[in-house]
Amino acid sequence: VRFQSCDGNKKIHFGSSEPEDFRVGEDGVVYAERSFQLSAEPTEFVVSAQDKETQQEWQMRVKLTPEPAFTGASEKDQRKIEEIIFPWQQYKHSSPLKRQKRDWVIPPINLPENSKGPFPQELVRIRSDRDKSLSLRYSVTGPGADQPPTGIFIINPISGQLSVTKPLDREQIASFHLRAHAVDVNGNQVENPIDIVINVIDMNDNRPEFLHQVWNGTVPEGSKPGTYVMTVTAIDADDPNAQNGMLRYRILSQAPSSPSPNMFTINNETGDIITVAAGLDREKVQQYTLIIQATDMEGNPTYGLSNTATAVIAVTDVNDNPPEFTAMTFYGEVPENRMDVIVANLTVTDKDQPHTPAWNALYRMTGGDPTGRFTILTDPNSNDGLVTVVKPIDFETNRMFVLTVAAENQVPLAKGIQHPPQSTATVSITVIDVNESPYFVPNPKLVRQEEGLMAGSMLTTFTAQDPDRYMQQTSLRYSKLSDPANWLKIDPVSGQITTTAVLDRESIYVQNNMYNATFLASDNGIPPMSGTGTLQIYLLDINDNAPQVDPKEATTCETLQPNAINITAVDPDIDPNAGPFAFELPDTPASIKRNWTIVRISGNHAQLSLRIRFLEAGIYDVPIVITDSGNPHASSTSLLKVKVCQCDLNGDCTDVDRIVGAGLGTGAIIAILLCIIILLILVLMFVVWMKRRDKERQAKQLLIDPEDDVRDNILKYDEEGGGEEDQDYDLSQLQQPDTVEPDAIKPVGIRRLDERPIHAEPQYPVRSAAPHPGDIGDFINEGLKAADNDPTAPPYDSLLVFDYEGSGSTAGSLSSLNSSSSGGEQDYDYLNDWGPRFKKLADMYGGGDD
Repeated sequence: VRFQSCDGNKKIHFGSSEPEDFRVGEDGVVYAERSFQLSAEPTEFVVSAQDKETQQEWQMRVKLTPEPAFTGASEKDQRKIEEIIFPWQQYKHSSPLKRQKRDWVIPPINLPENSKGPFPQELVRIRSDRDKSLSLRYSVTGPGADQPPTGIFIINPISGQLSVTKPLDREQIASFHLRAHAVDVNGNQVENPIDIVINVIDMNDNRPEFLHQVWNGTVPEGSKPGTYVMTVTAIDADDPNAQNGMLRYRILSQAPSSPSPNMFTINNETGDIITVAAGLDREKVQQYTLIIQATDMEGNPTYGLSNTATAVIAVTDVNDNPPEFTAMTFYGEVPENRMDVIVANLTVTDKDQPHTPAWNALYRMTGGDPTGRFTILTDPNSNDGLVTVVKPIDFETNRMFVLTVAAENQVPLAKGIQHPPQSTATVSITVIDVNESPYFVPNPKLVRQEEGLMAGSMLTTFTAQDPDRYMQQTSLRYSKLSDPANWLKIDPVSGQITTTAVLDRESIYVQNNMYNATFLASDNGIPPMSGTGTLQIYLLDINDNAPQVDPKEATTCETLQPNAINITAVDPDIDPNAGPFAFELPDTPASIKRNWTIVRISGNHAQLSLRIRFLEAGIYDVPIVITDSGNPHASSTSLLKVKVCQCDLNGDCTDVDRIVGAGLGTGAIIAILLCIIILLILVLMFVVWMKRRDKERQAKQLLIDPEDDVRDNILKYDEEGGGEEDQDYDLSQLQQPDTVEPDAIKPVGIRRLDERPIHAEPQYPVRSAAPHPGDIGDFINEGLKAADNDPTAPPYDSLLVFDYEGSGSTAGSLSSLNSSSSGGEQDYDYLNDWGPRFKKLADMYGGGDD
């Protein structure tokens, strides 16, 4: 169904008056929605078209008649093949000019998917009007023909028959756009290409598929009907605009089926699950399992395909059950004076989900504890109430407590619940009597007492009380725990305190006129207990200390000006037994007042100065009489050591005079003695070290470095080795000459240039152990002659063996040679200038007659 005059820009929606039998696509193609037999009479229905923008609507009546069947005709002949003819066009080479027919839109070819063939299946025949005068060749191009996926559509190049070679799948490709071409045998285009659209008609070949096989949702217990729970979704690969892809949902089953088998319903189009019945109770049913079915063909059970999924709906807890105590009365006990002790466990039951605000219990006391000695904490694991003591309890005051407690949840009860929001119970707590510590009254105890109280005087009585009135105990015993100055003692029975020494306010143990002592009171209970008390003695000052001068030493110049010395009077006593002070000089000796004068400049300070014009430098002891203001007065004569010295223009003592006049104190003398002792120790250590060093040096002289010992060494100044033929000599012969071969082994006349002559050792005359130094030359000459006469001796430039000093050798050590008598007249003092190597020779021959 098409419009004759339409600009093609309008969006048209088609509808059918018989939607169960016929459906109109967006392109105007009419499809049969089901299989049915047409009667001989035409089937009529109305197709409506509506503009989506303007809502304008048109209607058209359609008559459908069946095609006649041809008996005995082949299947190919039974079906009429539609022809598509190329549009007319004007030909340049034609003698009569023909008018070109305008192009028209060729309607699309509709081909159902999943066709069973046979293949290739003919679709349409493409033909040109010029095939009568020309031999034409037809071809198609585009996806499905010569482009991937290739080979789906083929065309007979001679007849123009377009065929499909295999079944189509709309879910893969919904439509194909091909172009048909007509060319002559030379490949020249004779017709303009035409577009062919092949639409794949959807078949219901796909089942609905749920996005998840298991769907999870929650709903609060006690929800009203119509409460939204969750949404399940399924998809169908078929055309969603056709019935093949239109899904419908329904609930197949519900487990469990209590309290009603239909607790939920589902929107058949959207998949929304809602409640339809009341009575959701998590304490009875915690979870529901629904089997959901999705069916296409708009849920048609006959023709539609279906699939199922599972919806698991958990019933969430709400506070619809208050906590309930397991007993009406709970009991507990606690020893007196104990804190942070759990005295009772309160247990409750709650049917709500554990460890949620609807299950967690809160406890509070509603009566029986006006002083706040108890509190109730909640155990997070067991939800029990822990009654705890937070303030000490005295058995003598309260022997029992009866508490009223209430329990409720963290969140209030849900609306509509008929139960009371809280539960109440009674807690009976018994206090246990224990032996308590005695306590002093008052503590601390303050006593005011003048200092100077003599030993053995009674000071006060310091007693304690035992709080245990219901225990059979003897009297308390007292003892001293702390007495820094050891001034006091206490009677163990009566608690009377007496002095053992004179109380002195000026003692170092007195701070701010206060002296503290600690005493202990003990009972004989089980177990024994004790308590401490502090006695504070405030000592009142008496005038028992005379003032003294400060400082004890001073320096002044020997002249009259400047010579003032400022002094201060100090008194351990306090007002009124201290300053202001009176300063004066004694009458004796007379030289004091003759040489000095003193003037008070304030209550505690005075100034001492010379009375005469000049006083010889030295150290003077000046007595000063100082009297305080106490009643009676206390005075003392203090000696002030004055150092008189010569001063410069600034009034300062010169260095020399200062050193002379200052003298040495005890500390300076000790320091000097220590320095002298340390110096002596260092000197002694140095002497010991020097002696040890000399001994080591004398010991080392016995083992002189071989390079410095020239007695038995051969000094090698220069050496020219033999020729090439004399290079191979055996040095071992020099080291072990005893191992040489005998004459019998060595042939006569054969010699080696690198070995000792092989013959019997010559018997040299035995020389004395200490030959004369002059015999050295004879010894060398004899060796030279022996070498010259020996035919087996090596050449002159080879190593010459003069002698071997070993066992049986006739040669003595060179160190034992002495000079001949003829050499005594020579002067060997020049050997001292030859260096350390000749030092020994210089000592032997250059030392004179020694």
